[in-house]
Amino acid sequence: MQAYRQIMHKTSFDKDKIKILLLEGVHASAMENLVGAGYRNVTALSRALQGAELADALSNVHMLGIRSRTQLDARAIELAPRLMAVGCFCIGTNQVALDAATLAGVPVFNAPYSNTRSVAELVLAESILLLRGVPRQSMQMHRGVWQKSARSSFEVRGKTLGVVGYGNIGSQLGVLAEGLGMNVIFYDVVQKLNLGNARQVGTLNELLESADVVTLHVPATQQTRNMLDADALDRMQPHAVLVNASRGNVIDLDALASRLQAGTLQGAAIDVFPEEPKSNEEPFVSPLKGLENVILTPHIGGSTQEAQANIGLEVSEKLIRYSDNGSTLSAVNFPEVSLPEHPGQHRLLHIHENVPGVMSAINQVLSESSVNIAGQYLQTNNSIGYVVMDLDAEYSGEILNLLRAVKGTIRTRVLF
Repeated sequence: MQAYRQIMHKTSFDKDKIKILLLEGVHASAMENLVGAGYRNVTALSRALQGAELADALSNVHMLGIRSRTQLDARAIELAPRLMAVGCFCIGTNQVALDAATLAGVPVFNAPYSNTRSVAELVLAESILLLRGVPRQSMQMHRGVWQKSARSSFEVRGKTLGVVGYGNIGSQLGVLAEGLGMNVIFYDVVQKLNLGNARQVGTLNELLESADVVTLHVPATQQTRNMLDADALDRMQPHAVLVNASRGNVIDLDALASRLQAGTLQGAAIDVFPEEPKSNEEPFVSPLKGLENVILTPHIGGSTQEAQANIGLEVSEKLIRYSDNGSTLSAVNFPEVSLPEHPGQHRLLHIHENVPGVMSAINQVLSESSVNIAGQYLQTNNSIGYVVMDLDAEYSGEILNLLRAVKGTIRTRVLF
């Protein structure tokens, strides 16, 4: 990272003038990384902002860092005319109106890998506690009840772990579980290469009927909404336990609560919920509250010091690279572009609607201005096109005005 920055040119827009706002207690590693890269106009708040307070804060912000509680909807993006990038210091990006951000020319970055180990460890730990019946025994002890018994208490060795969604977290969890002697099966909507001795099954029902522990690692989509409804839960074995550290709307919690109360499932551990408090002052409401065979945690799957430090570094580095050289690699809503450095050149960024003729018009402007293109890279998605251009001659402000006037232009920016 240090070597990368040593070859960077001085940007035409002074880094001290680039205002960055970090919300929700983003780890200090992000601030340290940004300041180390020359971005000193950084404000960090420990809480989320909403509504008019958020809109007011965004009125002159260039880069925004959030976690899961700040809701960046289309209206908030519209009221942030200077916003050029958003960093989600977490895995999910459903708190951001991605389509609106794309059409505004604002790439959104996240950290899809930095907290995988933390989530996997929590899921495995909760699986062990549930199979041993620890939640119920702990609550009884708090009430002064001494009930020493091996009834409904099982080892994980030899049991079957069923992983729904075999991505970064699910696959790592499977490896850890095998180390404890568990058998691992997984279900995914696409064929996946297994790690270790894990085996892919053909249907979700097959997994639910076979697993002693079912754990969910899927995104929030229309297809996954209430994927574990009453009928699906009834397919699970009576001694089985359920763990969800993915998204809050993938389980019908009322149906789950009724089955836990009836004893047709042994236990559950839930870390994510359909409605989560936006602050510590708001009440937490769930049909699972008060059940002795349930572990409830406040969306802390990735909340370890190690994970948060890694996330702070990963996302802040993506923001730095975009601001410094225009790289959008791993942006969730943007064409991925990264052009190598061309020392001594001038770099321009052009974001435009994905319609025919834009690139021709851009190149015509440069040609008629007698500007040679030393390097050019274009990528598009369904909505927009993004081109990075390195020019090997001096250019005037008139060229920028002409580029901004190209039909379909969303945003043009000079880097150096």
